[in-house]
Parts: sequence; C-alpha cells; structure tokens
Amino acid sequence: MSTTTPARRISLSSLALTPLLAGALLVGTGGAPPASTTAPPRAARVATTPATGAAPGAAAAGRSAAVVRTATVAYVTPTSVSVARGQSAVRIAAAQRGKPYRWGGAGPRSFDCSGLVYYVYKKRLHVQLPRTANAQRLKTIRIAKSGVRPGDLIFFMSGGRAYHVGIYAGHGMIWHAPRPGQRVKLQKIWTSQWRAGRIR
Repeated sequence: MSTTTPARRISLSSLALTPLLAGALLVGTGGAPPASTTAPPRAARVATTPATGAAPGAAAAGRSAAVVRTATVAYVTPTSVSVARGQSAVRIAAAQRGKPYRWGGAGPRSFDCSGLVYYVYKKRLHVQLPRTANAQRLKTIRIAKSGVRPGDLIFFMSGGRAYHVGIYAGHGMIWHAPRPGQRVKLQKIWTSQWRAGRIR
C-alpha cells in the first residue's frame, strides 16, 4: 500500500497543475503559442509598450506584457483627394511658365486661357472638363471667395459669362495664359469681378 500511494499523489497533483500552468501561459503571452516555433525575422518584430493592451492578469502579477503597437491609418476622403488634386494642378500649371499664348492652343507648346486649364485637368489629371472658359464655369461647383484654395478655377466675369479663366495658386495669385503676345505666368488677381469654381 505504501509504495503505490506516493505514485498516485504525484499523478493527481500533476493533473491538477496542468490546467493552471496552461492558463498562466495563455495569460502571460496573450494567446496560444503559434504553430511554428521559428522566431520571426528581426524586421518583422513589433515594438512593445506597457501603455496599452496588457492582459489584466499580467499587470496584476507585475509582469511586463508584449503589446502590438497599431499603425496610424490615414483615411482617404473626398476632401483630401480634392486638395491633393488641386496641388497637382498648380504644379502642372507652373511647369508651363513661359509658354506662348495662342488662341485655341491647348498645349503642350502653347495655350489660350481655357486651353491651359483643359490641358492641366483633362490631359494631365484625366478629369472630364469642357474646353471653353464659360463651359468650364458651368461644370464646376461655385465656391465662396473666402473658401478658395489652390487648384480651384478663377473665372473673370462680364455680363454673367466667363470670358477668362486661370488656376488659383494661393495668396491671391493665379496661373494663366493672359492674351496674345504674352506667355503663361503667375499673376495677382487684378479685379473683383471674378468667381471661383471647384472641379467636381
């Protein structure tokens, strides 16, 4: 009897400790161990921080728990797309500096006013846009002067129609092809008779 009793006691205590050890491992590591025992390459390891995500059991026991630091997600919104496109439009227009005005010109060697806008938005940024200044005005969304931003179109008005157009560059300046004998340039808006339109 005395030789079998200790063996039974060891066996029972082993069975009683097994779930406790397994539970401690799960709490300490945050989950079951991976199927593969191979350590991840150094570049794939994540940073650790004690600030968030620690398991309650590990914190209570005074252990430091490895926590995955989540990456910041940049959400793409219609506004962010419009702002980025406007900035691209300004850069493309600026690259045409010094090219001559030619009536009916739509680039890349020469431009009239609406031809410059058409070249920037239709040919380079692949946005559906009419060819003439007033048709471009009708295609855009009207914007308050206080809300104008780079890439918006500035329409110069007479009798309810746009006779000239440029691309707003910021700080009261536009890129445009002014008139015969001149070249594409950056110029301050010279009149109050203008409206702003934003490409849809």
